[in-house]
Amino acid sequence: MLMLSLALAASSPAQEVQPIPSLEEATAQIERNDAQLFWGFFEGCDPDLVEGLLHPDYRMIHDLGGLVATSSEQLLSESRRQCAARQPGGRNEGYMNRRLLVPGSRTVTPLGEWGVLERGAHTFHELRMRPAGVYGEDDPGGPTWVQTGGANYYHVWQWMAEEGRFRLLESISVDHGAAPDYPPENAGG
Repeated sequence: MLMLSLALAASSPAQEVQPIPSLEEATAQIERNDAQLFWGFFEGCDPDLVEGLLHPDYRMIHDLGGLVATSSEQLLSESRRQCAARQPGGRNEGYMNRRLLVPGSRTVTPLGEWGVLERGAHTFHELRMRPAGVYGEDDPGGPTWVQTGGANYYHVWQWMAEEGRFRLLESISVDHGAAPDYPPENAGG
């Protein structure tokens, strides 16, 4: 048995351990991961697209819900349930939402050779039907994205040296609030 184990170990290629990338490359990877993460959980509603980005020990802390996820599987399972409800015949059939990063709000800070901290602000939007005439008498109405709120987020991305990529280990989502009035009260005056 020992000889078989040694033979198998010798025949399998060792995974190359890759050093954490430069801050510039790490930031580029985090930007791509962030876009994929939020597309998969929001507008695209495709949790399978996100699965490889999450660390198995992922957890999420939310200012309105507390500790809302204690594993990647829990978060993915809940997201799959919500996405299924959007399908034809589901209780939320046709529902669509979107998350947009506030331009210029993202920062990525190294956490030694272990990972990075991503911080940013984002807004949330829902697709709703606009009544005819909102934008003038020739406006036929139709689907319109409406901002419903916003928040700040902090993501801890762990560098997986054996995989050569970052995985999201922890999310902290805070300062959720309603969408501000638009146009602002003091606009034009």
